[in-house]
Amino acid sequence: MSESTSEVIKLAIDLLSRPSVTPEDAGCQQLMKDRLSKLGFTNETMVFEDTTNLWSRREGNSSDSDTLNSEKSAPVFCFAGHTDVVPPGNLELWHTPPFEPTIIDGMLYGRGTADMKGSLAAMIVATERFVTEFPSYHGAITYLITSDEEGPFINGTTRVIDTLEARNEKITYCIVGEPSSTNNVGDVVKNGRRGSISAEVDIKGKQGHVAYPEHVKNPIHIAMPALAELSQCHWDNGNDYFPATSFQLSNINSGTGATNVVPGHLTALFNLRYSTELTDQIIVDKVESILNKHQLNYDIKWTFNGKPFITELGNDAGDFLTSVSKAVTSVTGIEPQLSTSGGTSDGRFIAPTGAKVIELGPCNATIHQVNESVSCDDLDKLCDIYYACLKHVLLIDLD
Repeated sequence: MSESTSEVIKLAIDLLSRPSVTPEDAGCQQLMKDRLSKLGFTNETMVFEDTTNLWSRREGNSSDSDTLNSEKSAPVFCFAGHTDVVPPGNLELWHTPPFEPTIIDGMLYGRGTADMKGSLAAMIVATERFVTEFPSYHGAITYLITSDEEGPFINGTTRVIDTLEARNEKITYCIVGEPSSTNNVGDVVKNGRRGSISAEVDIKGKQGHVAYPEHVKNPIHIAMPALAELSQCHWDNGNDYFPATSFQLSNINSGTGATNVVPGHLTALFNLRYSTELTDQIIVDKVESILNKHQLNYDIKWTFNGKPFITELGNDAGDFLTSVSKAVTSVTGIEPQLSTSGGTSDGRFIAPTGAKVIELGPCNATIHQVNESVSCDDLDKLCDIYYACLKHVLLIDLD
């Protein structure tokens, strides 16, 4: 490692060296806790089933802690993220070992560089700089870190939020370190996400010999009109923040493998990414009304992955989204584009509590791919952006 390697890159390399394939944490959170403890953070480990979670908090001054549960309490600024990564895939396709982080031509390679251990390193170093320079500030800095974001996500952030809600401990502002950027770090800030709802529908027919159609009921034939109607359905027009709702069939399965047998069942999987113009109940009712209209005999299993959320741009200079945008511009010279595109994130569990949530992280071009990588310069800039966000949000007298 070069002597000129920044503190952000050094910490990122330490985190990346730990093979924390979901839901494993592999000691990443302990490394973060050690750094935060030195700054005066109180660390609370929450283990739910196979998932390790961290809730860490530092008050800016003693009077703020006295009003922790008051409606007039000082703002609680949260860095949220995950230490788990997706499996590396085919190792033969990696130019360098996925858990041996390597710098080549200014790019840091390794599983989790962009999604999202690079962001975690930038958060920690930014916090160290801020607390060292401003040991007293207005509010609290917190961390909500999980080892189950890439997996089933049932024992991670959502359970930590349940715990915090039960004791009326609120987050005011939250930056999720997901890789939001497209071409340059900070060029896109996610200020919301679409809702996601999935279903598995089993359409029942009657199995039999293809030569005796009078004795069978082909589920493929009877399902197609309903599935076609669902795929062509107009759900909404979206709004200023969201595109129109999208319905996508992802899997259709039927048949016995024989050409002379009419199957007895057809199973279809589909997903809707929906805007704030709809609710999950409206979607359920509309889908089932179409299936019923076609007189299908079916069973359906719904999975509610998350509701849509939006952090709107306010009118005052102290608005959270305005502060984040100013922080990005002050470091990069770029005015970030606001977006709600892409998949879901753990922000969907935090936003319903009333917190203002955005996602801000490095470029996402290589996430979940072999040879995942991120620019070292980008991670250093991201650290500067996070530091500027802390200043804009927690220093009351900042111009």
